[in-house]
Amino acid sequence: MAEDHSLSTPLLSAPPADYPSHLVINVQDPDPDPTESTAIQSPSIRLHRQQNGVCNNNTLNPFEFIGAHEDFEVPSSITIDPFRNHTLNIAGLYEFVKILICLPIALVRVALFGLCLAVGYMATYLALHGWKDKENPMPKWRCRLMWVTRICARLILFSFGYHWIKRKGKPALREIAPIVVSNHISYVEPIFFFYELFPTIVASELHDSMPFVGTIIRAMQVIYVDRFSRSSRKHAVNEIKRKASCNGFPQLLLFPEGTTTNGRLLISFQLGAFIPGYPVQPVIVRYPHVHFDQSWGHVTVPKLMFRMFTQFHNFMETSHLMASSLNVVQTSHSYGDFMLFAKASELNQENPSQFMVEMAWVESSFRIKALEAIDFLEIFLSMNPDPSGHVEMHDFLRVLRLKPCSLSEKIFGFIDVEKMGKITLAGNLFLLGSAHILKQPLFKQACELAFTECDIDGKNCILKQELRDAVTLAVPNMGEDEISGIHSLFDVDGDGKISEDDFVSCLRRHPLLIALFFPRLWYTGLSIADHR
Repeated sequence: MAEDHSLSTPLLSAPPADYPSHLVINVQDPDPDPTESTAIQSPSIRLHRQQNGVCNNNTLNPFEFIGAHEDFEVPSSITIDPFRNHTLNIAGLYEFVKILICLPIALVRVALFGLCLAVGYMATYLALHGWKDKENPMPKWRCRLMWVTRICARLILFSFGYHWIKRKGKPALREIAPIVVSNHISYVEPIFFFYELFPTIVASELHDSMPFVGTIIRAMQVIYVDRFSRSSRKHAVNEIKRKASCNGFPQLLLFPEGTTTNGRLLISFQLGAFIPGYPVQPVIVRYPHVHFDQSWGHVTVPKLMFRMFTQFHNFMETSHLMASSLNVVQTSHSYGDFMLFAKASELNQENPSQFMVEMAWVESSFRIKALEAIDFLEIFLSMNPDPSGHVEMHDFLRVLRLKPCSLSEKIFGFIDVEKMGKITLAGNLFLLGSAHILKQPLFKQACELAFTECDIDGKNCILKQELRDAVTLAVPNMGEDEISGIHSLFDVDGDGKISEDDFVSCLRRHPLLIALFFPRLWYTGLSIADHR
């Protein structure tokens, strides 16, 4: 029976039963002493108690001195992949026969695509020629010339097999809704919106250097943004507000998910479209299909274009509604998850999607950024996880330059919450455990105090012998090679000595290693509270 792919048909009737609504880490503080005030329950006071024998120095938790507790729970691995294309390979006799039949048609389509691309590029080049004042709206005569490019864009969609496009609802006037937001599934929607609205868009600076694309988006008076730069994001929001407030500019088009998905989910929205406070028109795009999933996903552009050229017809539907029309699961995935997936793919992992962690939730809960999560993933993958994503203790210790000992077992045990003798759940457990240590309010102070206590001669750097003296209190009987390994890990700039910047940078990248310096702090009788 043919599937009903109308806009009123939900893609998913209900969330999958095994889908966790969000990641949960419960951190419990010890029961307070009723004789003391709330202020006395701070981690720094607990450190004081440990130093005075109130707490057992042989505790199984090597991070309690900064307020971290090991009784945190991590749910099972996320089973939904919002980026996976569901027809990665050509399957079935029908699809093979259809592609063979469409090969001659594909040649005509490729020729039409190339011709439209060339004509559209020339028209855009002429529209931009001699235009200097790009801070103000494009002059009317240049906009009329861009209609040539817009018609070429529609013909490019025709060459891809989108002979007609079903629309539901009417677009709001620019005066009513100056900002349009849409879900993002493929490279097709930007072409469609270019033809339909000729909007101003927000895009990465990397797009400017792309052949043909860079010229066309410049004609759209693109707002460039570096999503990893706070100042760039702030500038982009100001530009969105400025252009939304002026009716001389076209509508602004934003894809708030920040990346493409497979269309079966809505991932976390970036806030740039909503911060200015102007009316927003939501638009959804769907690609009903049976044999060919048109989502970008994990598919290369040439392969996706080939599949489009060799279809009788590709379906595309738009509607001026969003979540209620899609009726899909909303997740806390974000562009950061796609970065994790891409890094795992780059490092040849068999199942890269298992390394995603719903980064929007992780960022808000642990205050770590996507780039920090990428660093943790790289460290985890350097531990040589098996195909199921498990890491044995000896590989864990090898990467952290630790030898087997009581403290090493405690550090590993802190991450091994399932007590299986190996880190499970792919990179999630290592990432979340490391982020849990990193977010502790006393972590930074512990790093600074540890550096001060290791810098015996007060020269604002730690030499190898000073590092040996500090670390052997935690890990006794370390050999010369083992000390050299830890020293090279901390010597970030490779100049033979460890500056405070080196020291703190290393501990931010390897927060679990802060446990190495607790015995030094305990031995000297100092507390973080004394140095706040």
